[in-house]
Amino acid sequence: MQPVSSLTAISPVDGRYRKNTAALANYFSEYALIRYRVQVEIEYIIALTDLSLPQIGRFSEAQKAAVRSVYQRFQPEDAQAIKDIEAVTNHDVKAVEYYLRDIFDKLDLSGWKEFIHFGLTSQDINNTALPLSLKDAVQKVFFPELNQLTDALKTRADQWQAIPMLARTHGQPASPTLLGKEILVFIERIEGQIRLLNQIPFCAKFGGATGNFNAHHVAWPNIDWPAFADRLIQGALGLTRTRITTQIEPYDHLAAFCDGIKRINTILIDMSRDMWAYISLNYFRQEIRAREVGSSTMPHKVNPIDFENAEGNLGVANAIFEHLSAKLPISRFQRDLTDSTVTRNIGVPIAHTLIGIKSLVRGLNRLMVNELAITRDLENNWAVVAEGIQTVLRRENYPDPYEALKQLTRTHAEINREAIRSFIESLDVSDAVKDELNRITPQTYVGKVI
Repeated sequence: MQPVSSLTAISPVDGRYRKNTAALANYFSEYALIRYRVQVEIEYIIALTDLSLPQIGRFSEAQKAAVRSVYQRFQPEDAQAIKDIEAVTNHDVKAVEYYLRDIFDKLDLSGWKEFIHFGLTSQDINNTALPLSLKDAVQKVFFPELNQLTDALKTRADQWQAIPMLARTHGQPASPTLLGKEILVFIERIEGQIRLLNQIPFCAKFGGATGNFNAHHVAWPNIDWPAFADRLIQGALGLTRTRITTQIEPYDHLAAFCDGIKRINTILIDMSRDMWAYISLNYFRQEIRAREVGSSTMPHKVNPIDFENAEGNLGVANAIFEHLSAKLPISRFQRDLTDSTVTRNIGVPIAHTLIGIKSLVRGLNRLMVNELAITRDLENNWAVVAEGIQTVLRRENYPDPYEALKQLTRTHAEINREAIRSFIESLDVSDAVKDELNRITPQTYVGKVI
């Protein structure tokens, strides 16, 4: 069998696009999942020893540091050792427990090893490791990449803020706008969704086989186990504990998270298509790079491949996010296993999202405004000032100005600067109003947003 590499990987996430997604391996690979499981198991037993129960005893600070170093210095070869144990146990979480028992022997902590995974079910570990890895990935990889995109957009919005541009509604010429303002539209939409996404907690479950702390309570009925779990999940691990659960965390907030990124991706798809269309209108040229080939047969082409790549990858991401958010909150009775294989794919749509974001940044960095084409388009569409002229005339109580402008602009004759000027001169209004109307041009009729 061929060794796995960027050339032999089945998924393009680990193949063609590996350089764009490599950072996510620290959070969503099998190695990462095992490392996070080890972290949860270790923080759990440390929390148990902090109860100072006579049967368990406390860890010293040095002992805590020693066991924490197990996950802090965790390497792929350590994960492989656990996988070797799993090959025998045929149970991934139990393999972590057996591995840690061996580690405790080596650390001269054998007296505590029976309390590794004490009273827990696998989902106490999995449903804590997953949100922990997701939170880290979002904070350390996803948001920084998304911030790079919004920064790139803000730079261009500032550079292009004074460039008037013909707008299009229903694909037809409409009241002019400013190129920079149209970029600001996407910035505001993205940042609004980021604020919503930041309100969604990363939730974990911790309560035993059916969520009731049965085993814990029967062993020490006087301990407030829900409060213990709160301290562990919310204090030591920095997550939010879902308190009333079955064997699994219900994934409602994870579904909301998936839907939140999906909305961001939908905005980015919208932007990708608009940029693609502006390139096709020749409003933008793309930076030419030496030796780059746009077409295998047409030498002149410089294709908008970055925006097309972004649209495609963001679409794939959204399809997977859609399945995750629709499937995960559904589980038969107190537990079925369908979530296990599905949650292992959470990194896949995030990877495709990352590819899309990076493609958009590359595409934006290649754009050069073609002001000549934008100005020509405005000059060829003087009819768009009709709205402004008839609005001023309505202010002046001029009779039926809308109908007058409608008759002018729908004659199918050429509506250019001269036609508009002639129309204005024919109006029975003061010279001051005529001067005001003559100042309305496709370049000046851009309104005011900020």
